[in-house]
Amino acid sequence: MAAAGRQFLTFDGRDGGRSAEVFGDLARADRIAVLVPGSDTNLDTYARFRAGAVALHDAVRKAGGPRTAVVAWLGYATPGTVSTDVLTTGRADGAAVQLRAFTGELRAARPHAGLSLLCHSYGSVVCARAANRLAVADIALYGSPGTGFGTARELRSRATVWAGRGSGDWIADVPHVRLELLGSDIGFGTDPVAAAFGARVFDAGDCGHSDYLKPGTTALENLALIAAGRTGEVTRA
Repeated sequence: MAAAGRQFLTFDGRDGGRSAEVFGDLARADRIAVLVPGSDTNLDTYARFRAGAVALHDAVRKAGGPRTAVVAWLGYATPGTVSTDVLTTGRADGAAVQLRAFTGELRAARPHAGLSLLCHSYGSVVCARAANRLAVADIALYGSPGTGFGTARELRSRATVWAGRGSGDWIADVPHVRLELLGSDIGFGTDPVAAAFGARVFDAGDCGHSDYLKPGTTALENLALIAAGRTGEVTRA
């Protein structure tokens, strides 16, 4: 992380790590895409998260369009995939506060840039909890277990809400229910790619749960178009 040329807006090595790394020229960007990670993302696994951000930035550049910066935002303590935390909104509620503050700073620095959130897995729960106070153009939920809301309208956001899931993603087998158990809500309710949720569903191809930002995938191509603001070219599922 100390290598020459790396651009960090924030860094804290404690408690699994917090960071925000920029890819591209943020000072001149017309579009900014913020990647919000899911479970098991920390400094030990950061190389995987960073590779996705690099691939997204490369895909946006190849697609053309406005100058776009990508920010890999590791701004919260993500839950473990095998943990009770990953079944509730507890971690997401705290993370939503941090995400609102961070996007507010981006908005202040680049008030005229189009801002989008690309939210993977449990990160989609974070984005949903923050959505009603975010001035963003697009929110893309991919590999999502649900958001804790029944419909996209319940997010109370002016953003266009997108959802995508690859045919090889095991998250499709997670029950899309929300139950009250011992005073806590377990599960995240409506499947975001279901018609009942009301999101714009984009084609994510046949990718698996960790493959959405891999070069050459349909999912990456469509997420790059959303990030670049070229939403009219996104292929729908």
